[in-house]
Amino acid sequence: MSTLVLELRQGEMMIVNGAPIRFRTKSRIELTAHARFLFGKQIMAPDQADSPARRIYFALQSAYIGTDDERARGVSAARGLIDAFKQATTSSLAREILDRALQAAEADDCYQALKLARRIIRHEDAVLGRDVGPVRGPAHLAAAS
Repeated sequence: MSTLVLELRQGEMMIVNGAPIRFRTKSRIELTAHARFLFGKQIMAPDQADSPARRIYFALQSAYIGTDDERARGVSAARGLIDAFKQATTSSLAREILDRALQAAEADDCYQALKLARRIIRHEDAVLGRDVGPVRGPAHLAAAS
């Protein structure tokens, strides 16, 4: 892995290899080795997992940054949540994206799975008319994360 430099604002949160870190001051950090990390808006708190797509994201997040046990439980939970979502949706593209997300998670590429899950969250928000930011047109599922 090449060096990755991140700039984080005061009060921002980061999780590295399962350990939550809150920055008291604006900081610039350098990751020089492979690490499982999320920061800022990528991190979903348990109380934010309030819809089917968000519960999928939260399960995948646990699979990505949790302990070995938590990762296994996260993938298992994601599998069940994805199956339920696929049965409830009429979107073949959403089902395809969810299949790819689960395949990525099962291959231990949970960061990619999270990116795909964010697309499903945007799709769900658009379908439900949930006001959480700019609403995208019909091509919102095909857009890159």
